[in-house]
Amino acid sequence: QAQLVESGGGLVQAGDSLRLSCQTSGLAVTSNAMGWFRQAPGKEREFVACISWSGGRTAYAESVKGRFTISRDTVKNMVYLQMSSLQPEDTAVYYCAADQSDAVMWTMRSSPLDLRRIDVWGQGTLVTVSA
Repeated sequence: QAQLVESGGGLVQAGDSLRLSCQTSGLAVTSNAMGWFRQAPGKEREFVACISWSGGRTAYAESVKGRFTISRDTVKNMVYLQMSSLQPEDTAVYYCAADQSDAVMWTMRSSPLDLRRIDVWGQGTLVTVSA
């Protein structure tokens, strides 16, 4: 059974950087579109970034464009989210997601999200940014 495990969350100050990691098992990042989503307290889950199964395409939410970078390691079968210039509004639980379809992942850029469309979700890692 495919699983995703996120790590790297924590408490940081505004302006700091942080890198989240997503360890996959039971699936290959070269066969799946991978994405990062986040859910702030009291809010709906929202799209953050995604990368295609080929690695040739990426997409970002407008709110993180220029500050966050999604990448992957095809040898380690991991996905990363490098976050810089963090702000308090970035505080959220960050989730890693995988889907065999680029098309499905790309549709997840728009709200409201149908979480059931995604094949696999991780359990999330909390990022807290203090002012």
